[in-house]
Amino acid sequence: MNEAVLYERRGQVAIITINRPEARNAIDRAVREGMFAALHRVEAEPEVQVAILTGAGDRAFCAGMDLKEAAAEGRGVMPRGFLPVIGDTVEMTKPTIAAVNGFAMAGGWMFAQMCDLCVAAEHAVFAITEAKVGRGTPWAAPLIGMLPQRIAMEVLLTGEPIGARRLLELGYVNQVVPGPQLMEAALVLAERIAANAPLTVRACRELVHMSQEMGRSAALRAARHLFQPVYASEDAKEGPRAFAEKRKPVWQGR
Repeated sequence: MNEAVLYERRGQVAIITINRPEARNAIDRAVREGMFAALHRVEAEPEVQVAILTGAGDRAFCAGMDLKEAAAEGRGVMPRGFLPVIGDTVEMTKPTIAAVNGFAMAGGWMFAQMCDLCVAAEHAVFAITEAKVGRGTPWAAPLIGMLPQRIAMEVLLTGEPIGARRLLELGYVNQVVPGPQLMEAALVLAERIAANAPLTVRACRELVHMSQEMGRSAALRAARHLFQPVYASEDAKEGPRAFAEKRKPVWQGR
C-alpha cells in the first residue's frame, strides 16, 4: 500500500480506503498502484473473506481520473492493465462491497460498479461524466446488465448525475443509509457474508457473474460443475453437523 490507499483489517474483513480527500479521492498514479496492491493483498490473505472499498472523508468516494495528471501526461488511449478493475485486470474470488460516501464520478462509478455489492450514503451521487470531457467508458459495458437499457442510455449520453435513492429503486444499490452510518452498515453486511461457508460464498459469487454471460441451460450445466467441489468439501460436512449440534460452524475453506 501507500499513503494514497489505506488498508485495514477488521477480523475477516479488509477495508480499502482511497485517501486523497483534498482531491476528492481522484485516481492518480499512486491510487492506481495502491489499489492494485490492496486488491492483490485481499486475494492473497487467507484470513480475509470480504473487502470493503471506500473513500476518505464524506464528500467523495472517488471523483474519477485525476484530469490534471492526465492532461500533463497527454494521456490518450489507456493501455491494457492501466486501471485496477476487478474481473478485468484484477482476478478476485472474494466478495467486495463499495461503501460510497459521496461523489462517485466517472472512474469512481467504475470502482463502485466493479464491486459485488454497494452501500451508499444518502448524499451519495453517481455519474458517468466522460461524455462531458471527451473521454471513453469501455469499462461501462457491464452496465446494461445492471440497469434498465433506457436508464443506462441516459446516464451515459447525458453525463448527468443520479442520486443514491434512485439507484436503490433501480436495484443498482443494495442499501442507502445516513452518512454517519455508512461504514457500520457496510461492515454488518460484510460480516454476515464472512460468517458463511467461504467456498459456497465464492462459488455463488462466480455463479452470478458466470450466469450473466450464458444462456439459462448453459448456466445450469456450468453451475453443476462449479458446485461439485463445494459439495465434496469438509465444510459441506461441517455445516449440517454444526446445525445438528446447535453450534456455530467452524469453516475451514476446504
